[in-house]
Amino acid sequence: MSTFPSTRLRRFRRTAALRALTRETRLSLDDFVYPLFVCPGEGVERPLEGLPGIAQRSVDRLCDAAEDASRAGVRALLLFGIPEEKDEAASGAYDDDGIVQRALRALRDRVPGLVLLTDVCLCEYTSHGHCGLVEGDEVLNDVSLELLAKTAVSHAEAGADAVCPSDMMDGRVGAIRGALDSEGFEQTPIVAYSAKYASAFYGPFREAAESAPAFGDRRSYQLDPPNVREALRECELDLAEGADAIMIKPALPYLDVIRAARDRFDAPLFAYNVSGEYALVKAAAARGWLDERPAALEGLTAIKRAGADVIFSYWTRELAEWL
Repeated sequence: MSTFPSTRLRRFRRTAALRALTRETRLSLDDFVYPLFVCPGEGVERPLEGLPGIAQRSVDRLCDAAEDASRAGVRALLLFGIPEEKDEAASGAYDDDGIVQRALRALRDRVPGLVLLTDVCLCEYTSHGHCGLVEGDEVLNDVSLELLAKTAVSHAEAGADAVCPSDMMDGRVGAIRGALDSEGFEQTPIVAYSAKYASAFYGPFREAAESAPAFGDRRSYQLDPPNVREALRECELDLAEGADAIMIKPALPYLDVIRAARDRFDAPLFAYNVSGEYALVKAAAARGWLDERPAALEGLTAIKRAGADVIFSYWTRELAEWL
């Protein structure tokens, strides 16, 4: 008579069908947002060395890529803009004829079913590359809020479904909420980059958005990587100021923060699978050191399992094929 326990957990692991039947965490394309970069010109599609498969695109080519993604099943886009010129006042960010504003109008006409989210920040538009106005070597908080609010309103006027402030200035959610409401956009949601860390994983994005700071770094306003309780305070403050959703960025090095936020807050929780996370897997796969598809899916599943409702990921278009 066997003395082996009657419970055998391998029973449901025996076949792919049984594993699928009892899977606890599932990825759905409905939960992913595809980041895209729009630049000046016409007929421009400039591949990015640090982000294989991703490119800077002019508005016409961006619309082509968006239409292709929509046909494949992608539901939502996040837009980043590279302006023709940069200045100290980040005027391209809130220009009614700015690059993101033009892209929004074109996408709204060309692919009306897509959900269009926009990054609200000044770093791509300032000559110094910081996320707020500067005086000397100091990044100014309060005077930057008005320009961030103007940027959010201009995006809403151009057709954005949601705005996503990523600057990490104190009080920017309240300033943006007040500006949107006063201009008749009280229905426009704010997805706040509430816990955005001063991370080493943003390198390829800096190339894509042409937004590396000209001096210093962003540690005076982005979160210190060792801190979790501070991240939760940021989330709490953003929700109190009117954020409709909160975001943790990056995702994979901060799965504990995602879980802590999920346990603390009932609001929709976003996570950004950032450029460095994507580029590491792409580079290793190109060397034959790992298999890209299962590695990407494992990482994205971990983000979902940690508690994220929505994931921003450069793999979103490929996921449309994989899923």
